[in-house]
Amino acid sequence: MILDERTEFADATALGTSGTGRQLVGDVIDLGVTRDVGDGEVMYLVVQVSTAVTSAGAATVDFELASDSAASIATDGSATVHASTGDIGKATLVAGYKKVIPLTVGALYERYLGIVANVGTAALTAGAINAFLTKDASVWRAYADASN
Repeated sequence: MILDERTEFADATALGTSGTGRQLVGDVIDLGVTRDVGDGEVMYLVVQVSTAVTSAGAATVDFELASDSAASIATDGSATVHASTGDIGKATLVAGYKKVIPLTVGALYERYLGIVANVGTAALTAGAINAFLTKDASVWRAYADASN
């Protein structure tokens, strides 16, 4: 998988522990203008858990790729959401967990692009993620030999 510092949102970046709701995580990418981020080619959003997510309750997190016209991407739900992991329970968000989402080819993104973590049910007590865009999403996995 090829990584580019300029398309990286989070590198072992801690998730907010202040409560539920939407919070901007890590860096924001300035696209300069409204544009298609893949120049007509498929791009992938990759979200990896680097430190297990914990909570005193049954927390869920929905990681959203959002764009906005302002550098401080709105966390009130008014930013444009282009991709979402859907709610993921804290028990699933262990170190090493990875979600790869293909982005829509030709979609236009507002000038600023970032990751918003939408925490539901209960506040987080810990957790960190890596999040980035790539053209080469490595999803290969080894499986045990069949025994039939």
